[in-house]
Amino acid sequence: MSKKIVIAVDGFSSCGKSSFAKLIAQRLGYLYIDSGAMYRAVTLGFIQTGLIENGAVKRDNLLENIKKLEVGFSFNPNTKKHETTLNRIVVEEQIRTIGVASLVSVVAAISEVRERMVELQRKLGVDKGIVMDGRDIGTVVFPNAELKIFMTADPKIRAERRLKELVEKDQVVNFDEILANIEERDHLDQTRDISPLRKAEDAIILDNSYMTIDEQMIWVESLVVEKTNEATSEK
Repeated sequence: MSKKIVIAVDGFSSCGKSSFAKLIAQRLGYLYIDSGAMYRAVTLGFIQTGLIENGAVKRDNLLENIKKLEVGFSFNPNTKKHETTLNRIVVEEQIRTIGVASLVSVVAAISEVRERMVELQRKLGVDKGIVMDGRDIGTVVFPNAELKIFMTADPKIRAERRLKELVEKDQVVNFDEILANIEERDHLDQTRDISPLRKAEDAIILDNSYMTIDEQMIWVESLVVEKTNEATSEK
């Protein structure tokens, strides 16, 4: 029997990391953890409780306020998918809005927030057999992950994908606004002091600008087999 591994998927926003990671998990029978959704949920919680003012997070009683936000996942038997929860309420739709997206990098850059989320993420991966995507999974959360993938794509293509996703949800947005948001998030993610977005030395780059999800699965399948066999032989 093959040994289960940890698969870390990092990369820029709107690269399709979640769709990619979800499908890998589904095919392997692994647990999928959307770390980005966890940060989005914290951001939503901060917005709802008035902890963000003029684009900045209020620092008073920050640790106490973070501990009041219970972020997790619940399984929906109807869709057969795990959905993000905030204080036990499903917030999957609310955390995908442009309003949350425009503030999530600011919240994610706060050391207290990241420390709390990394703590929760590591607990979820203790037994391995997980696929987790985010910005610092292979560098900070699981530096010893057996398979690390770093995803990238042209910013304009990412903006087109994001536009299509939001239009399908009947949200009123425009391409220039989305592109500007993506470019700003890229800058913030790469230049923040705490856990900046960067490729782990042993991560494998996947530029999916012109790849379908099926082509991406073909690309990754041999890597999964290779890393799983290596892990099994080391038992």
